[in-house]
Amino acid sequence: MYKDYKNVYVMEHPLIKHKISKLRDKNTGTKEFRLLVEEIAMLEAYEALRSLPLTEEKVETPIETCMTTVIDGKKLAIVPILRAGLGMVNGLTALVPSAKVGHVGLARNPDTHLPEAYYCKLPDELDKRMVAILDPMLATGGSAIEAVDFIKKSGAISIKFLCIIAAPEGIENLMKAHPDIELYVGNVDRCLNENAYICPGLGDAGDRIFGTT
Repeated sequence: MYKDYKNVYVMEHPLIKHKISKLRDKNTGTKEFRLLVEEIAMLEAYEALRSLPLTEEKVETPIETCMTTVIDGKKLAIVPILRAGLGMVNGLTALVPSAKVGHVGLARNPDTHLPEAYYCKLPDELDKRMVAILDPMLATGGSAIEAVDFIKKSGAISIKFLCIIAAPEGIENLMKAHPDIELYVGNVDRCLNENAYICPGLGDAGDRIFGTT
């Protein structure tokens, strides 16, 4: 049961709940859908980035010189899973404009429902960065597991996975494969159907973000 994992965080903020309800509506158009995804990603990131390391530096204000708090070390690395994860990137870069952005391309085989990799380009020195992996949907967990595998092999140690909608099966599979990461979820839906789509879900996030079918 996903509730048994102490590093799975399901968002309870009223704004996130409201915006996810708007996402689910089949009548929500591309422009609004895209904006909602960005806003939800920003709200989730606010929670997920609470553990960014801090240090103090000297700053001269208009009144006097003081010590003030800033983020320490290498900047955040953001890694969207192509292509739907791209829709969440602006929400995080709005909070951390200096973040480095990499990309992992994974496509689900329609017959096996398993992920197949076609692209991976990541920032350097991942071992010194907090890495936020982005994908609006966590269904079977196959793509998420594959993405985390790639990123760990590239040296990442501190990994957070942010999604908007998740199926219980996907959470269970991801946390069993990678129990050391933190998972931030906008909403946990009921189940997967026979085609491995999340129910009730919100359809194909990538198609709705980019206006394709």
